[in-house]
Amino acid sequence: MAFWPSIVVATPAHSGVGATLTYRSELSLAPGALVRVPLGSREVLGVVWDCPDAPPEGLTEARTKAVAGVLEGLPALNGCWRQLVKFSAQYYQRSLGEVALAALPPQLRELDSTQLARRLKRRAKAAAGVPPTAPEALQGHDLSAEQAEALQALAAATAPVLLYGATGSGKTEVYLRATQAVLETAAPENEAPTQVLVMVPEINLTPQLEARFRERFEPAFGIGSVVCLHSGMTPAQRLTSWLAAHTGSARIVLGTRMAVFASLPGLRLIVVDEEHDPSYKSQEGARYSARDLAVYRAKVESEALANAPHPSPLPPAGEGERPRCQVLLGSATPSLESWHAADQGRYLRLEMPGRIGGGALPRLRLVDMNHQPKGAVLAPPLVAAMGERIARGEQCLVLLNRRGYAPVLACHDCGWKSGCPHCSAYRVFHKLDRTLRCHHCGFTERVPRACPDCGNLDIAPVGRGTEQIEEQLAGLLVDVKRPDGQPARVARMDADSTRLKGSLEQQLEALHSGEVDVLVGTQMIAKGHDFRRITLVAGINADSALFASDYRAPERLFALLMQAAGRAGRDAAQSGASEMWIQTWYPQHPLFVTLKKHDYPAFAAEQLTEREQAGMPPYGFQALLRADARTQQAAQAFLNIAAEQAAGLPHRDDITLYPAVPLTIQRVANVERAQMLVETHSRGALQRFLSAWQPVLHACRSAPEAKGLVRWAVDVDPLSI
Repeated sequence: MAFWPSIVVATPAHSGVGATLTYRSELSLAPGALVRVPLGSREVLGVVWDCPDAPPEGLTEARTKAVAGVLEGLPALNGCWRQLVKFSAQYYQRSLGEVALAALPPQLRELDSTQLARRLKRRAKAAAGVPPTAPEALQGHDLSAEQAEALQALAAATAPVLLYGATGSGKTEVYLRATQAVLETAAPENEAPTQVLVMVPEINLTPQLEARFRERFEPAFGIGSVVCLHSGMTPAQRLTSWLAAHTGSARIVLGTRMAVFASLPGLRLIVVDEEHDPSYKSQEGARYSARDLAVYRAKVESEALANAPHPSPLPPAGEGERPRCQVLLGSATPSLESWHAADQGRYLRLEMPGRIGGGALPRLRLVDMNHQPKGAVLAPPLVAAMGERIARGEQCLVLLNRRGYAPVLACHDCGWKSGCPHCSAYRVFHKLDRTLRCHHCGFTERVPRACPDCGNLDIAPVGRGTEQIEEQLAGLLVDVKRPDGQPARVARMDADSTRLKGSLEQQLEALHSGEVDVLVGTQMIAKGHDFRRITLVAGINADSALFASDYRAPERLFALLMQAAGRAGRDAAQSGASEMWIQTWYPQHPLFVTLKKHDYPAFAAEQLTEREQAGMPPYGFQALLRADARTQQAAQAFLNIAAEQAAGLPHRDDITLYPAVPLTIQRVANVERAQMLVETHSRGALQRFLSAWQPVLHACRSAPEAKGLVRWAVDVDPLSI
């Protein structure tokens, strides 16, 4: 007897290949099983989606290929995981196989059954050394009243929970206690042990959080019970972590946005730390929001648990209740979408306004740069305040969200600037290695000795980056002494200084140990870190986002500055003297007025009112159709033809299609980029229109006017326009 499994393989949405491909098999294959199948001249990994015993109508055995092999010994991907992938593909307008295969570790796609068997044998051997569960070994800090109330409300909550807690309020301890409650819940016989997924926005936040989770849970649940999943790991490491999660031996998975697709058969809690962070939105491939998918995944998992024939019991939260998977979104500056959902009652908002130990939030001081010496990069009062802090043995943090020495190198005689020959952007001047580097395509050259156009020897940097601020601070603080009589030490932390393996951990250790007095860095230092000795934070060049064309710019700036301010005064003994200094040319701007009071609710109310009046998200819904081509004319022609051909599609009258325009940086790596904004007041109308538009977009690709088109993609719920 033959079976005809429907299998998904990695095919991009613009390829025109169907969602699933039909193969032939002598065995009945379980949905979710991983198989190797022929595709063209290659043999690729696929996921079984269905396995009927009759072929589709019109399909004969001669027209199908046989399944090459099954990856035996590996449990099938469960129905919740498949439902998550299916929803993601539909909502974000991608192919099913593209999302499904991208969610699996790259090395898994290359293994055959024999290689996988060896991997699983090593995994089983490692798991055999894990000690039996001993929850009594768990020890945590004493809870504050606010933390205890939040945990009690979380245990009883049936809706997604938004934990709005001030920086330093102890949100991480709430995550740890909520995780402990889940792991102490015994799973029924023949079911996977309970598991927790904890997500952070960036890789640099994982070392500190990983250390806390390992310290708390590995003594009770064994080595290997906590694993990480992020793009900074090697393919072998990612596969090992994925297998541990998929087989249930890993009880806690820490990861970035990609971890939302991890296979976790016993998932009972999803924590999204710093849920406001734009890094949770992917900007390539399937442009998904990991935060939104976490909320959806918790809903799917809860429904599956409720419909299970033998539901597992809950922890002491409530006897007789049905088991569920909870999602906890935490932030000191929640996204306006999440805040609005809480206002509507769709999320449960829990508040922790106080800091642990009763410490105060830092006092905000605005430095009016109109009253400072002309050309001053750092205001003299700020430098003097930093000197006083260093002399007392305290630390300072300087935030400038721009790496390199200067954004541009320019000749003031002829007007030459260090533009990138492959992008419509400037190459950044990096003084340490004397290079001009494009941060978009990576093109790098040595700094010329003279202007390439006129030969002028006097070419100078324009603007400032973290390298320049580090250099200037070292000079300005040269006479400042630490309490031990040693000179002040200035360090820098950005994507350049943490590029090498282990460098991030080394720099964080240097700061925690007190070796560094002043840390200069980009936004990577502003969130999630627990720096106990920092009492002064300075924001440089904050004005650049005040008048940006992006309507989300004020939200991002407020969150960044408030998060940065939260790094100061985390030690209650020093919190009363902690300060946040912001250099600005516009001290009366409304954003700074609310920031000065640490009043996020007032800022959110003001921004939501403006967005409601303009019909912007969360009151409206958007998508972007992006096109990359060899010429800007071809890119825009494709978009314009697609708009013309959209006439008559479902809900076209409810949709606004704006004219095609170039992106802000319209050329990257010699590829021209254009976009078209799609807007409506109904999410359902937007989804139905985009689904009906897909075949039209495939057809428009072959239009003569669009010759030279490289690729196109739909970005649903874009974060930048």
